[in-house]
Amino acid sequence: MTRIWRETGFVENDPWVIETEDAPATGEQKPLLTLDQLIEKADASNDVGLGVLVRPADDVRRLEPYLYRLEIVALQFPAFNDGRAFSHASLLRERLNYRQELRAVGDVLIDQIPLMLRVGIDSFAVTNETALKRLAEGRLPGIAEHYQPAARDAAKGPAYSWRRRSLAPSEV
Repeated sequence: MTRIWRETGFVENDPWVIETEDAPATGEQKPLLTLDQLIEKADASNDVGLGVLVRPADDVRRLEPYLYRLEIVALQFPAFNDGRAFSHASLLRERLNYRQELRAVGDVLIDQIPLMLRVGIDSFAVTNETALKRLAEGRLPGIAEHYQPAARDAAKGPAYSWRRRSLAPSEV
């Protein structure tokens, strides 16, 4: 069972679905299109409020001309050890300035959610039973301080590693 989670809690009646031949979108559901399907549809129409599923091997920069028409970008995490979607999220938030919903789908594990939040992912399609239980209990693991900059600041504000910080003359 897949449940959608945000920092405010679980979301009921989320309309976005990943279509398959066996399970097409029906009724109030909205399909998450593949990157190629989205580009084809966007080029053939003026539709807005679209959703796209970005797979790890996709070039997320191809979305740039269509970002203003997207309501959601879902990033696929096919396995816990495939971090390409982290790079996609960072690129979308920091370089392409995408501000709508960014969702993690696939192998979403509880230990990775704080890191996904840091790169700008704000909703999660969770199927892992342990993750669902801990999220329901409000037991999200956390890291209070960070050295590297990210799309989302640490609790105490932005922080940078010593290699990126310039020392004032009085500190030398």
